[in-house]
Amino acid sequence: MIKIAPSILAADFACLREQIRRVEAAGADIIHCDVMDGHFVPNLTFGPLVINAARRSTSLPVEVHLMIAQPERYISAFRQAGADRMIVHAETCPHLHRVVHQVKETGAGVGVALNPATSLTTVEEILPDIDVLLLMTVNPGFGGQTFIQAVTEKIRRARQKLSTLRQEILIEVDGGIDQNTVATVVEAGAQLLVAGSAIFGAADPGQACIALRQQAEAEFMRTMFSAHA
Repeated sequence: MIKIAPSILAADFACLREQIRRVEAAGADIIHCDVMDGHFVPNLTFGPLVINAARRSTSLPVEVHLMIAQPERYISAFRQAGADRMIVHAETCPHLHRVVHQVKETGAGVGVALNPATSLTTVEEILPDIDVLLLMTVNPGFGGQTFIQAVTEKIRRARQKLSTLRQEILIEVDGGIDQNTVATVVEAGAQLLVAGSAIFGAADPGQACIALRQQAEAEFMRTMFSAHA
């Protein structure tokens, strides 16, 4: 089943609560929060205070994508702020197993993210310990970037690899997801779609969320039918 995760990176922070509630009413599944530190990625966004504001604005799960160096230093703070799931980058964690289990010990869900040029082999040993594998479909750091088509095959390979495991691990995609790319990633095997500009950049974020889901689910059903035909 397809899940939609609007990213508040593209929201209007002057009315953040209202924007979050509009996408929640439209059927969003998760609120996605992109935390950037200006070191691992060339941008600064927000920290635990904004996560707490998002948490108080919705009953949906709040997912925090830590695009930061040394994420282990801040896991407790983001959990206390209200993160239901934290995603760390394999590229920032030389001791990835330790960091993943540090997140799990807080009671939060955990995911691992990979940049477009980072191989899937990087996470083979940690897959049984995570809930989500996030594949970046742009180079992280800014919203509104163009989808990198080459990542499509990486999504497909990830789906094949995960199909051999017993537990369900969601494949999440983040970057350039909109009406023009949603069918591509769903056909390849993505299940959780992060969308920022495509939703919050629209005149009606709620309607944009609904339209994106409808297109994603139509492609999901087409793919399922083709697989069993």
